[in-house]
Amino acid sequence: MTKRGGCPVVHFDHNSLEHSVDPVVSYARLRAEAPVAWTDAHGGYWVLSDYASVFEAARNDAVFSSGRSSHGGEGLNNVIPKAPVRLHIPVELDLPEHRSYRKILNPVTSPAAIEELRPMIAKWTEWFIDQVIEEGECDLASVIGVPAVVTLDWLGLDVNDWQRYSRTLHSVLADSPGSPAHNRSVEVDIPWMERQITEAIAARRREPRADLISHLLVQEVDGEPITDDAAYSIIELLISGGVGTTASLVSQTLVHLHRHPEQRAELIEHPELLERAIEEFLRAFSPTQALARTVTQDIEFRGCSIKAGDRVLLAWSSANRDPAQFEDADEVDLHRWPNRHTAFGMGIHRCAGAHLGRAIARELVGQILERMPDYRVDLDGVETYPHQGVNAGFQRIPATFTPGKRRGRVA
Repeated sequence: MTKRGGCPVVHFDHNSLEHSVDPVVSYARLRAEAPVAWTDAHGGYWVLSDYASVFEAARNDAVFSSGRSSHGGEGLNNVIPKAPVRLHIPVELDLPEHRSYRKILNPVTSPAAIEELRPMIAKWTEWFIDQVIEEGECDLASVIGVPAVVTLDWLGLDVNDWQRYSRTLHSVLADSPGSPAHNRSVEVDIPWMERQITEAIAARRREPRADLISHLLVQEVDGEPITDDAAYSIIELLISGGVGTTASLVSQTLVHLHRHPEQRAELIEHPELLERAIEEFLRAFSPTQALARTVTQDIEFRGCSIKAGDRVLLAWSSANRDPAQFEDADEVDLHRWPNRHTAFGMGIHRCAGAHLGRAIARELVGQILERMPDYRVDLDGVETYPHQGVNAGFQRIPATFTPGKRRGRVA
């Protein structure tokens, strides 16, 4: 077997069609072959696929850096290959800068702050279901637009544009570079999105409102007023996280519950179980499959000689199915507890939107089980994301159900 730095070189590409057919099986094979391995794909990178190595690297941000650099090309540091988007703050900052900006986000993403958003989350969930409830059939993937709309409403952007924001940011990460969809995203949709955010920042500077953008613009960073560029970077990150990850989680959960009617029946009969079940769905269906780091210095890591400048992929989803950490790791256990999954990352870069994502997922799954309890998915018609290297999930979920009544509480 070919080796690099004393460790195996494997045939692996998390962006490939081969991997996207079944990421769970692909990562299981990699964990068994070499939990720390090198692949030559995309210029070469290390893949950490077991829980122990992912846990160790994620908590050593001084060596496994999230900061943007030229190693591995230009663009977003936490994906491989890098995506052509502007700097994301604070996820692309290391200490001490990261702490300065995270202090701004922590109060507005705390459990108490998200509790105040619950009525708005419930309102938009009701609205999406109302659009289809009388028909008795729908594409459940369209109902899962709730996270995008909630994020835009929270920020104070036009909720009517949710599909375009969603398509734009998903395409950058999920469509193959050079494809017509990817080219449109880079050449047309990203510049459009940049204009929307930039114009919103300028408008809130002139006339603040009761929204998150206005809140961000009055914050200080290390004693200085936040800049428009920094505010933009935070806003784009919040949109990116809001439109993709929770939709990924809920789409996988709904298909799973169709395939496992006994678990669906248990959650319908005992809705109080949903909160703990969401943690298990996060573990089993990690919405963000993997994120990247850049090594800052030569290091011996779990028997491998890793060099400064090397790129490293931390496979959260693989760590979450490591049998060395989780008993019956491939089984979805609604009662699993404790559940130290890595779905939101670990260390200082743990997802700031974790509490919001949980709240939206609970509301969405809960209302669908309440209002469409007998939904049936046409498994022959489901379509997974074509590329599941960053976000896994379904982009089309045709379903039928017993029609119900609209609630009509959104003006």
